[in-house]
Amino acid sequence: MNKFWAYLKTKDFLRNFLGAIGTVLGIVLIAYFSLGFYTRHGAGILVPQITGMPVERAIATLENEGFDYKIDSVYIENKSPGTVTQQDPDAGTNVKSGRIIYLTVVTRLAPNVKLPNVKDQPYRQAVATLANYGLTVTDTVYKPDIARDVVLEVNFSGHPLEPGTLIPKGSSLGLVLGDGEGNSEVAIPDLINLDLDAAKFAIKGAGLVIGAITYQGAITDSANLVVTGQIPAKTDSLSTTNRGTPVNLTVIQGSSTNEPH
Repeated sequence: MNKFWAYLKTKDFLRNFLGAIGTVLGIVLIAYFSLGFYTRHGAGILVPQITGMPVERAIATLENEGFDYKIDSVYIENKSPGTVTQQDPDAGTNVKSGRIIYLTVVTRLAPNVKLPNVKDQPYRQAVATLANYGLTVTDTVYKPDIARDVVLEVNFSGHPLEPGTLIPKGSSLGLVLGDGEGNSEVAIPDLINLDLDAAKFAIKGAGLVIGAITYQGAITDSANLVVTGQIPAKTDSLSTTNRGTPVNLTVIQGSSTNEPH
């Protein structure tokens, strides 16, 4: 034991001890700087701001900076198709050249959604239901029915749709609603020899709808037109029709005393 303590006091031990410490320290420093060199520690470039750019411009920007990229698409209503809405990593992040930048781009084609069944729903409820599917209501018309403001039919581009039909998300729809008056019948007005404005007023006043207007002969003054024919017409065998029925008119150039024939 005394020899061991004596050895610890010798120059040989001190030299070997310091040598061992130096060796370990040297290995650590070599490993640290080698790792830093291998990983290019501290070397990088900033990710550019590309959110909001058209995707073509965003791709060109990334390629010029030496980045790779991957694109995912998403449909966002009221956003321009082809616009970058998200990027990962965020702008200003320090990364290595060649890093993959993930882009989320607004798709150019809206996804299809199934038309929900809103038949017999009140108007407000139907609008809310359609909105949940990304659909909007831009037009409403009324049809004789005992139920008021209840959906009878859903139209898309002028054509009726059945529930479950696939249509593009964001589409504008029209609703046919009941007027609450049912199929009650109204008297057919006698419109022959009335001027066109007076005939239109009489049609609306009777609870009917103005249909097609056929112009006969040369028309030089649209303010002076006389009704010469109507469908449906009041006859001895037909004096009433359903409320909301369209009335088609035939008119010629001329003046009228607005006295029925």
